[in-house]
Amino acid sequence: MNVQRHGLKIATAFFLSLCMTPLVNAQEAFPKEPIELIIPFAPGDTDKMLRPIADRMRDALGQPVVMQYKPGAGGGVGASQVANAKADGYTLVGSSPGALVIVPLANKEFKYETESFAPVAAFTKGAFLLLVPGDSPYKTLEDLVNAAKTKPGTITYGSSGTMGITHLLTEIFSKNANIELMHIPYQGSTPAVVDLLGKEINMATAAIAPALGYVKSGRLRALAVISDRRSALLPDVPTVAELGYGVSSPALYGIVAPKGTSKERVYAIYEAAKKAIETHKDEINKNLTTLGAEIQLLDPEQYRAYLQEQKAMFSKAIDGLKVGQQ
Repeated sequence: MNVQRHGLKIATAFFLSLCMTPLVNAQEAFPKEPIELIIPFAPGDTDKMLRPIADRMRDALGQPVVMQYKPGAGGGVGASQVANAKADGYTLVGSSPGALVIVPLANKEFKYETESFAPVAAFTKGAFLLLVPGDSPYKTLEDLVNAAKTKPGTITYGSSGTMGITHLLTEIFSKNANIELMHIPYQGSTPAVVDLLGKEINMATAAIAPALGYVKSGRLRALAVISDRRSALLPDVPTVAELGYGVSSPALYGIVAPKGTSKERVYAIYEAAKKAIETHKDEINKNLTTLGAEIQLLDPEQYRAYLQEQKAMFSKAIDGLKVGQQ
């Protein structure tokens, strides 16, 4: 009898192990399908900052990272979609701090927070430019400030969207310069640059990527760069901070997943990005240099700390502004 019971236990254990093996393997196999990377802006800026690395993650993941564009509200539309997506690692959002930090602080129509995401990795570091047409009467930032003081609220500027990062950075600059500008929101830096080229607006604050070629050709003039240092590609263009207006925000572009995504999957994606950089560093650097950008890889915990630092900085700045929902 005991022998029969012992044999039954062994058989039962063996049967259960067979049943569980596919489940364990299914849990370990990630990803089994393409990963969707939501870009919450129109093509031409954020995507260019992420693509040199994202496109090369396939080698490590065994699946492609596919970009999908969901622009609107300074990045809030796409980021909100990902904040509410299934936390399985198959839906990510890529952005600067704009959609991940500033929109949830400044635009209460969106119900997500910076903490609604699981940071995966920062990829690159970029900058923003204060731009005017190449034949603008404003030769320097001081020219623009002086003109704005003589005719408050008449100089128009474009941004990547209401309550987005370029909107808030320009409002901080305006407050520090004691001027009033008229805000015209767009769905990303590229559309703002296009309208600036067409002289539909007087000025734009835009990511460096979609503007650099036009600055080099003379069709646009960069009055200042918003970063912690001058751009190596535009060494003669001063920073807003060094001109005395106290705006310095180095922009890291990275990817996040919905809160609750497993640590194993978060790190699987991060390790794929790290491997892509290690394997293709020279090629990636070549791509980024043309955008005035550089590799700035942060792991999930380092990226989380950066986003929290940005949140603290912009919370303080926003509290001191009266920015309407233009």
